[in-house]
Amino acid sequence: MRRSSTAALHAPVTPSPPSRMAGALTLAAMSLGFGVVQLDITIVNTALESIRTALGGDVAALQWVVNAYTIAFAAFILTAGALGDRFGARRIFMAGFALFTAASVGCGLAPDAASLIALRGIQGLAAALLVPNSLALLNHAYPDPKARGRAVGIWAAGASLTLTAGPFVGGTLIALVGWRAIFFVNLPIGLIGLWLAKANARETPVRPGRAVDLPGQVAAVVALGALAAAVIEAGVRGWDDALVMLGLAVALIAGALFVWQEARVSQPMLPLALFGHPLFARCALVGLLANIAIYGLIFVFSLYFQEINRMSAFATGLAFLPMFGVVFPVNLLAPRVAERLGPRATIALGATISAAACAALLPIAPGTSYGAIALQLIGLSCGLGLMVPPLTSTLLGSVDRSRSGVAAGVLNATRQSGSVLGVALFGSLVGPAGAFMHGLRLSLVISAALMLAAAGAIRSGASGSRAR
Repeated sequence: MRRSSTAALHAPVTPSPPSRMAGALTLAAMSLGFGVVQLDITIVNTALESIRTALGGDVAALQWVVNAYTIAFAAFILTAGALGDRFGARRIFMAGFALFTAASVGCGLAPDAASLIALRGIQGLAAALLVPNSLALLNHAYPDPKARGRAVGIWAAGASLTLTAGPFVGGTLIALVGWRAIFFVNLPIGLIGLWLAKANARETPVRPGRAVDLPGQVAAVVALGALAAAVIEAGVRGWDDALVMLGLAVALIAGALFVWQEARVSQPMLPLALFGHPLFARCALVGLLANIAIYGLIFVFSLYFQEINRMSAFATGLAFLPMFGVVFPVNLLAPRVAERLGPRATIALGATISAAACAALLPIAPGTSYGAIALQLIGLSCGLGLMVPPLTSTLLGSVDRSRSGVAAGVLNATRQSGSVLGVALFGSLVGPAGAFMHGLRLSLVISAALMLAAAGAIRSGASGSRAR
């Protein structure tokens, strides 16, 4: 009797499923975490001219304000998932939210451009900690597959809405308070999210044996940072400048070291075997190409509206609102189109629509009315909205289910890397004095070519078997 009582005392206790209210509040916390990450991707674009007026600097400085965030986000997102596995997703999520909130306050208080750029990098690191671990906590909070699917849908929809609202909210805050308010708005969001996560989210199982690929992480940061720096400086110094060529060489060497490291370690941050599957590799390539085009053009058009057409930050936010606003309903429509045409045909159609929109924008000139380019801008984002859902589902379907989390992380990192390259490249084209309109039109030509290349890449890929 005593033995059975002792055994019962030490038997592992199966945790009871969370209450419906706890699950809903966990979902709210995770949605706030993902939402604030997406908000800071777009909200800053409306403040670029205000930041330059207040802190000084040229187009290259503004590129770094945008790219410092995106580089850190792209480079650390794969490692962030491993940290959640090793130390607990709840612990890492809350650390990321606290860091993001503190860095946002720091951005709002930044005395100069260099401080703002550094703090934006810390924001990006915190964003990387938030995104994969918010998904892990949702997976833990909703064990039922149907309920989990609905929760993830709400999580993604909320992020789409904040992405859409970013330019309008940013423009409004700048008009009423000033550009620093776009960062201070993250303080109440962060405090509420931290409180909800602490009170309701359950910690995930800890896996102490989950390794963190530190050498690979360092190589990834150096490669992406050096490449972005070289491309940005090329717009000021020229491609034949010694420092630009040195930056490209460092990026190439660091990239090669990264691939070598990932090929030799037992627990790589980026499993290279996934790219041996043709469809996975093509989906990742399409994500890279699409984000170079779209997010590079968003940066350039934010400067066009404010610097060339002298629109206010509020008017710029309104100008971007239809462009971002159409993405959400098209995202919802995309799965139905994919059922009718097939996923790869739908991705190719979206890319072709965006390419056509870029070509239709080529007559743009200083003083062109918003009405003359509104439909083209909406078409540009419609194409992206049509691409992303089937692109994500096709990529995830190309790998074994046990690797879906890693695959999603790879797609996110690839797309964010594309955003870095787009802002760096197109910013370098419009940066030189007197070259803005030529650089804008060249950016449109490059974007159209990239989108057509994406359409061709996805259409020519064979599905094959799942990668394991």
